[in-house]
Amino acid sequence: MPVARPPRFWFEPSPVAAALVPLAWLFRGITRLRRAYWRSRSVACGAPVIVVGNLVVGGAGKTPLVIHLAQRATERGWSPGIVLRGYGGRATHWPQWVTADSDPRMVGDEAVLIARRTGEAVAAGSDRVAAARLLVAAGCDLVISDDGLQHYRLRRDREIVVVDGDHGLGNRRCLPAGPLREPPQRLASVDLIIARGHAWPQARGVYELATAGFAAVGGARTSPAPERGQRVHAVAGIGDPERFFATLRTLGLEPVPHAFADHHVFSPADLAFEEPLPVVMTEKDAVKCAAFAPPGCWYLPVSARPDARAGVALDELLDSLVGYGS
Repeated sequence: MPVARPPRFWFEPSPVAAALVPLAWLFRGITRLRRAYWRSRSVACGAPVIVVGNLVVGGAGKTPLVIHLAQRATERGWSPGIVLRGYGGRATHWPQWVTADSDPRMVGDEAVLIARRTGEAVAAGSDRVAAARLLVAAGCDLVISDDGLQHYRLRRDREIVVVDGDHGLGNRRCLPAGPLREPPQRLASVDLIIARGHAWPQARGVYELATAGFAAVGGARTSPAPERGQRVHAVAGIGDPERFFATLRTLGLEPVPHAFADHHVFSPADLAFEEPLPVVMTEKDAVKCAAFAPPGCWYLPVSARPDARAGVALDELLDSLVGYGS
């Protein structure tokens, strides 16, 4: 499935965006009413909730920060659980417990990735209240909601917004005239803004994605890992495939790009290339391809690495929740 790229007019002046402004105002109005409705009917889950989300549609690198936040919370004495929608999962009943061995086709790729990387309790389901309560009943004293900024039914205690330092808020217009799910003014009400990659004026710190070498898809190392100067088939089914390809270039590789839509359901045919080169993919894609990936497939694990300011801000946010409910 070819990747659907965001329209260019979302990020630069264009008469197309201007023509869509009336629809954007309608979208803003509906969003405002929806937020007011659900906030008045929000439901607590019995533990403090931190939401990590963004205003811009598409990938913004939230998942690595969620993983880092869960690990940081554990180090500070919390027993965190992570809740997320389980996008793309085909399970017939929800919420679903997610473990490192769960089938990503049933519960979603990001859910399995988070379970593997954190070792913490993970629950997936479109009803985040039910999923969060499942975590609390299992002993979690902190719930981290991945990409739940606009899911207002689950009452939240703190909000973290991730902003792409390269693209910011685009043209700062709401859908469909721009890339925003909510207007820019929404940022004034969140507790913490962190930029990914590069500094951003309203952000309290930056985090980068650190790499730690290639790992074999499926765990079976049958050939040497790709090396600098080598051409590779680069596979990415994420929100911003080009960012992954750029990362490979910074590592000295020469990627032959193969971009797929975010959450693409891979098949063996997607990895069958005529030119016999090593295949390199994202960790999220490796979760889905492990069962059928041929020899010579690798993935690139990444971890969020906050700068000093962002680290202090995250710790202060976690500490502000100590004594919750007392």
